Amino acid sequence: MNVFDDIQFYLFNHHHYIDEPPDSHRYESTWVTYPNANFRPDVAHELYQRWTREMLLAEQLGFDAIAVNEHHQTVYSLQPGTTVRAGYLAALTKRVKILVAGVPINLSWPSRVAEEYAMLDVMSGGRMEFGFPLGTGMEYWSNAGQINPTTARDRFRESLGIILKTWTEDGPVRHDGQFYNYRYLNVWPRPMQKPYPKIYIVGSGSKATVDLAADFRAGYSIVFTPIQQQLKAMANFREVAEERGWTVQPDDTIFTVICYVADTDEEAVREARPHIEKFFSWMHRVPNQLLSPPGYVSRDEFLRRAQSAALSEGTKATWDDMVSIGRIICGSPDTVADTLSQWAQEAQCSRMLMVLQHGDMPEWKAVKNMHMFAKEVIPRVRARATGATAPEPVFAGVK
Repeated sequence: MNVFDDIQFYLFNHHHYIDEPPDSHRYESTWVTYPNANFRPDVAHELYQRWTREMLLAEQLGFDAIAVNEHHQTVYSLQPGTTVRAGYLAALTKRVKILVAGVPINLSWPSRVAEEYAMLDVMSGGRMEFGFPLGTGMEYWSNAGQINPTTARDRFRESLGIILKTWTEDGPVRHDGQFYNYRYLNVWPRPMQKPYPKIYIVGSGSKATVDLAADFRAGYSIVFTPIQQQLKAMANFREVAEERGWTVQPDDTIFTVICYVADTDEEAVREARPHIEKFFSWMHRVPNQLLSPPGYVSRDEFLRRAQSAALSEGTKATWDDMVSIGRIICGSPDTVADTLSQWAQEAQCSRMLMVLQHGDMPEWKAVKNMHMFAKEVIPRVRARATGATAPEPVFAGVK
């Protein structure tokens, strides 16, 4: 299959709290322990309005979907309740799909997540997709201490099974499990999409997460992992799925790209680099002890994260460190389109989660980036579809 025949672009906005204090060097972390005395609701209100403008602009510019995520006790994201944000966006949009990626279900009650997600799907007219993350290590420090990170994957597996059961089986049904017991499992409402909306398991390449995605015949998404490791994980996902009797399609994998487009490669790097560096050095400032609580990941995965300056020592990370952990591309429309096309072909992936607003980037730059991407990159990539005609060349300053 030609991956470009159904290539789709999602606008992913982290909803950063952009208000770095003048004494920011004093703070070891901007997750979990960063004092909430530094929170200013007036600043957050204006930021919510800005993020809304950018998400609505994505629909106007022709993006296929918008995406929101959830994190807790951090400036990294103003979305501790991603279903709240998704409901607000569902009411304001008409066409775009909305990917919620998403509530860490092993830190919640699966029946409640099933109800809220089904409610969103009905409210939106069947436009929802859902990413199911295990939750960052930091989430376990910012939730009740009774949640044991060593049981995270087992709890996650049972929770996802409960959600899919409520969406596909007529209730009430009973569930007696290791972590949850329901005498009457009978959620209202149920999703509009049948048997249920598209789902993705969000991971970092571990075998356990790949196996889980294959077992549930879910899509698979991978973040903050070197490209070669991403490709290896996606290949493993396909292999495991084949062993379980089903074939992974291009829309069953999705990858995240940090991207900035300008007239030239040099201009793009010059305009984007300081904001991408701020993303890692401030928004993602996480000491090792919070990044991976004991038992949360395997020893090999812990060492990978601890040794990544971009993940665990953002203030010391170089530009090369940042580029090494994932898909970052800054360049001209041709450079960006060619790179994205190569990545899509290598990964056999037709879903691209585009991060076009970075760190403390001002709104005018983010909007410029969105326009450039929508008008000059997307047509170039889609021109690779079977039977497509090449877009007319667009020159700087000429419409």
